[in-house]
Amino acid sequence: MVSGLSTPSAKTSLQALNSAPATAVAAAGPCPDPKAAVRIEHVGVSYPIGKNHRRTVLEDISLTIDPGEFVVLLGETGCGKSTLLRMILGQERPISGNIHVGGSPVSRVDARSGYVPQKYALFPDRTVLGNLTMGPETSKYHILGRLLPSFRAFRREVREEAYRQLNHMGLQRSDANKYPHQLSGGMQQRVAIAQALMMKNRVLLMDEAFSALDPATRSSLQRLLRSVWSETRPTVVFVTHNTAEALFLGTRVIVLARTGREDHCGSRVALDMQLPTSGMSLRGNGQEFLDLVDHIEHFSRGDRATTTADPELEATTPAFPTDGDPL
Repeated sequence: MVSGLSTPSAKTSLQALNSAPATAVAAAGPCPDPKAAVRIEHVGVSYPIGKNHRRTVLEDISLTIDPGEFVVLLGETGCGKSTLLRMILGQERPISGNIHVGGSPVSRVDARSGYVPQKYALFPDRTVLGNLTMGPETSKYHILGRLLPSFRAFRREVREEAYRQLNHMGLQRSDANKYPHQLSGGMQQRVAIAQALMMKNRVLLMDEAFSALDPATRSSLQRLLRSVWSETRPTVVFVTHNTAEALFLGTRVIVLARTGREDHCGSRVALDMQLPTSGMSLRGNGQEFLDLVDHIEHFSRGDRATTTADPELEATTPAFPTDGDPL
């Protein structure tokens, strides 16, 4: 696993940061472990601008993500976080390098990775139950296969699993017969998460899945996702702009930052840091949490010359939600 730090607490995290140069937290080459959940090897992405120029988005990204990790990708807008997520999914291809999920190269979207986008990706003409069962049913049985006697037993099993997932997401059995337009935004996103979990993918990819929600709903889903991960330990790659959210959810934070303002300068791994598996919060960790947020946001802005977590450093004050928020 690629990591600049291995820290059981925020206090030891900051002590390690104070004693290590910025280069110590830069990503190294990936471990060739075939058991890795995700392996990214020297990936680069660029797009054409006009006839003779290209803009580099990602530059020589190498990471290894182990099974059961909750990895959060941070960085400023345009640094390539969502692009990297889509390449893990198989929706986009890198210009250079390779990506492996579960030991096999990624060439297209397949069942190895589940995906929860920012907007609620539910089928509007299907009930909640229909949305949850569609994936497992279509992946195992084609249209003619549904005429087989075994399909009935399989369908009963899938429906029972769907009800269990709804209960896990804090929804009622009666919600299964509702259509997406009859649900609140928070309920729709709970269904979207349950929909992804129904597929039992190797990796769960979440692209700013909570950013469109109000603070109270966002807080509730943060706690729910943390609880689900603690119980089942899926491999999660979560994209967010919110540093406080990253520290609360993740067991590992990876910061992407551009190496320069020119078009040929893409984003690299500026910081790769282990976090306590129990999560961190402002309420539980106090000033240590604030100092760590300050340090991470310096790297997110590309201020990699900063080598300490000095509280006197000039930095933007992180915005922490207050109404019922666990942070």
